[in-house]
Parts: sequence; C-alpha cells; structure tokens
Amino acid sequence: MRATERPLHLETQLIHGAYEPEQTTGATALPIFQSTSFAYKTAEELEAVFAGREAGYVYSRIGNPTLVGLERRLAVLEDGLGAVACASGMAAISAVVLGLAGQGDEIISGNSIFGGTYSLFANLLQRCGIQTVFVESTDIDAYRDAIGKRTKLIFVETMGNPKLDVPDIAALAKVAKEKNVVFVVDNTVTTPLLLQPKKLGADIAIHSTSKFINGHGNAIGGVIVDCGTFDWSSPRYSQLSAFYKRAGNMAFLAYLRNQICRDLGGCLSPFNAFLISIGIESLGVRMERHCANAMRVAGFLAKDRRVHEVRYPGLSGHPNHAVAQRQFAGRYGALLTLKLESKAQCFKFINGLKRAQNLANLGDTKTLVIHPASTFCRDLTEEQRRAAGVSDELVRFSIGIEHADDIISDFDNALAQV
Repeated sequence: MRATERPLHLETQLIHGAYEPEQTTGATALPIFQSTSFAYKTAEELEAVFAGREAGYVYSRIGNPTLVGLERRLAVLEDGLGAVACASGMAAISAVVLGLAGQGDEIISGNSIFGGTYSLFANLLQRCGIQTVFVESTDIDAYRDAIGKRTKLIFVETMGNPKLDVPDIAALAKVAKEKNVVFVVDNTVTTPLLLQPKKLGADIAIHSTSKFINGHGNAIGGVIVDCGTFDWSSPRYSQLSAFYKRAGNMAFLAYLRNQICRDLGGCLSPFNAFLISIGIESLGVRMERHCANAMRVAGFLAKDRRVHEVRYPGLSGHPNHAVAQRQFAGRYGALLTLKLESKAQCFKFINGLKRAQNLANLGDTKTLVIHPASTFCRDLTEEQRRAAGVSDELVRFSIGIEHADDIISDFDNALAQV
C-alpha cells in the first residue's frame, strides 16, 4: 500500500505550488508572454473563446498566460478557489468593492487602514454613491451594529498601517457569516506565512503584491483571491446571478475578470507578474528574517529612553498582543513604529539614518522608514489621522533582512543626533 502523501508545507508550496516547467521548452522560470493579444486560425475559434465556450486568451487586459501562472501560485498560498491579478493593491481593492457594491450601497471598514485605502473609501467611492461606514478596527460589536440591508462587504486589514492594531479576524468572520455579508481581508502586511484569512473564515483575501510577496521593490501589483467560502447565489449580490448560472462557485472570479477588471482596465503587466513570481519563491525565508529582526529592533527601542513609545504587536505591552499571538503563531511581521518628541525630531532622526531608506513602500529586503503624517496620511483630516494612529511624532519602519545588529546600530546612531 502506498503511503498517503502529506500536504506540503507552505514554504514548499512557495516554490512548487501550482507550478511546473513550461511544457514546450522545459523552462523552469515563469515565461513572459509580452503580447497584447492572441491570434486564432479561424473566426469560429475566436468567437468560441469570446463566448466562453472554449478556453483561451484574447487580450492581455483580460487574461495572459504569465498572469495566470502567477494567479495560480497566489491562489495556492491562500488555499483559495482562484485568483485575479491586478495592476496594484489599490486596483485590487477597487475591483472588489465595485464588484460587490453599487450606488446606494454601503461597505463597512476598520478605521485604521492604509491612508490610500481610506481615501478611496471616504472620497472616490462616495462620489460613486457607495457609502463607507468606518468603525473602530478592533471593536467587533461596532461592525455588527453597523451592518444594514444595503451593506455589501466588511473590509479589514490584518494589521493596521501604521497604527499596528490587530483585529480579531475569526470574530469578525463570525459576524459576517451571521449577516451573510462578504468578509474581505487585506493580508498584505502579514502574508500567508503569518496568516491565511480563509482558515479564520474570510471570504476574499487581497494583497498588494508590491510589498512582501514581491519583496524586492521592483514591481507594482495586486491580487484578489476568492477563498471559496461564500455562496454567490445570495440575493444580496443579484449582479452576480447570471455569472452564477454559468460558473457556479466561480461566479465572482468570472465577474471580476470578464466585467469589472476588463472594463476598468487595471491589468498587471506580464513583466511585473514575472518579477513578482520570482519574489514569491523566497518569501518564506524572507518573512522569517523580517519577523526575527523586527522583534529584536522593537526590543532594543522599547528599552531606549530617547524613544517616547514603541509599537509592535510582538511586544507584551501591545494592546492586541494576545490576538496577534493567536493569529500569527508567534511571528508578528516587519512593521513597527516609534514616537519622538516632535515632527522636527522625527525628521532629524530620519535624516540621520545611513542605511534605512526613506521612501513610500514596505516589505522590501531593505529596512525602510517613513513619516506617515507628512506623506501617505497627509490628506487625512485630524480626526481620521487619530483613528489611524497617526501623529506628527510618529515614525514607521518596515524592518528588512539585513543583520539585526547593523539595523540597531543605524537606529542608535541616528537617535544620538536627535
């Protein structure tokens, strides 16, 4: 009797999951199909593909073999039904919201989300007739109380950026299931290495693949993963009824690809998909180093009297430490923040860093630093900034994979100049 093959660990799936050498040449790297469109020998063949009677590619705005290779790998990492790649994380979020909600509808979101997402929800969606109800990100009852007849989704990030609060994903999933509302989780900051939202009850997982998934700061991208947990025949989402009749539980993915993403045009380039696919393979070892380094740096800063406050979910004093410990299995990500006395001190500290790069990104191999209030949160109101945990005294770091002693030395020397 053959021994039963055990499921692969996630670190192995990063390399082998949903990927085989290219059939024609045997190439082991994902081939780049840098083509806008794809030719067919007869008009009948092209008609069949357009009609959905035959599988195939017609135009890279809708689908491309390189993108499909990436999508399959990302779907495996989230244990999802399937995935749709987008031009950026913001394009992915926009596609999901516009796929589920329309004029007169509402969505519910935690209030400590990334500033760009907050702006989309508070401003542009409102102009489209979609109202966003913001609630305290970690207040489960607030989400439950906010759900109404027109609510189409609950949106949350696994870790607030830059507040670094940690919502209880399993508790929120329970609320969403009770109300038959789609639960969308942005897993960018934690990645599937720390958390697979599906295991805690999420319906859709979103990533800005520009961050840790890619890991090298050289390709913008995003992805939407349908976890396969929601019944798309629900009358709450009547816009999907025709797709459900044709595609069953694949209805939302089909709707995204063949209408929302097709019509909005937020398509990922094949070359960026290739770069992101390369980055995926080292995600496991990178996240181990990111998390270990961040824990060491946070411990150093927490003992430094020159620092007014350090926030990192791995520290026992963090208000959501117990939830983070349970959800992330003892690893707490790469993001941490510190507070100094003033904006001027923050700028002096940032300017004194020699190796940490001052730029608007996170999830790179390099340690990155930014002053949120003057950059990606600058357009928020004072009330919105407070809700997101942003102040002029706050500095955010994305800790890289350099040697931890060198990161700490860089911070120590910069603090000495403040």
